Amino acid sequence: MGRGEVVGRLRRSTVHVRTEGARNGGAGSGVIWQNDGVIVTNAHVAGNGVGLSVELWDGRRFPARLKGSDPGKDLAALSIETDGLPGLPVRESPAKEGETALAIGNPLGFTGAMTTGVVKGLGPVRGLGRREWVQTAVQLAPGNSGGPLADVEGRLLGINAMVVTGGIALSVPASVVRNFIRNGPPPRLGIVVREVSVDRSMRGLLILGVEAGSLAERVSLMIGDVLTRLNGVALEPCDDLTAGLAQPRTEYARVQFLRGGRSNVRQVSIRLRERPAQEFAA
Repeated sequence: MGRGEVVGRLRRSTVHVRTEGARNGGAGSGVIWQNDGVIVTNAHVAGNGVGLSVELWDGRRFPARLKGSDPGKDLAALSIETDGLPGLPVRESPAKEGETALAIGNPLGFTGAMTTGVVKGLGPVRGLGRREWVQTAVQLAPGNSGGPLADVEGRLLGINAMVVTGGIALSVPASVVRNFIRNGPPPRLGIVVREVSVDRSMRGLLILGVEAGSLAERVSLMIGDVLTRLNGVALEPCDDLTAGLAQPRTEYARVQFLRGGRSNVRQVSIRLRERPAQEFAA
């Protein structure tokens, strides 16, 4: 397949995600994941799902429904009522440092704009926790978010998300996207936490807020409690809590916490799922 054919296929598999009232062409981009109308984009593009629509390469526009969102991974799945769409193939192997990558999106209202660059690395980025990123020297602009990062054969490497200091573009790896589609968004305890030091030998997550009706409220977790372990594993950075809850076959979570000092250690068991996770976008 020639370069022009690859770019053409990528453009046909890239959509324009719009939000109600958005100016200058809308919110961002998305990728056709399945030919029956499943679209993947960023959680920050989809927002709360109100007033979403998807415009295809051929100009057709459809109302879109938010099927699931994982702000921690900045991923969202949308659904539109149509089929026969050109889903983008996903590469099984991860991106490799030094390979050429292509980004397609709708920056600043320009539909189907393409930029190319080189993969700089794969892994966490300082200041963004332990999350894995595909890091590329690809020029992105507002409107590229949610669009595909692909290899020279037109296979998906990741979903473009943001640009960090130095102009490095970050994309959510295709493997993370695949797991999100297969397992759905992870359960939420419904708490706001901050990393704290209990003493020189122990760190934890201090609860700053508890949402009404949340899983945390149901088991009587309170503001001021310090979470220290999840399923027996120490919690230090906030990412540890997110990663622990995201395990696809975990039905219950055992949370150890301190209340009123280190000597008062407590534990609760939280039912996260009613049944094992299934592919929610099918």
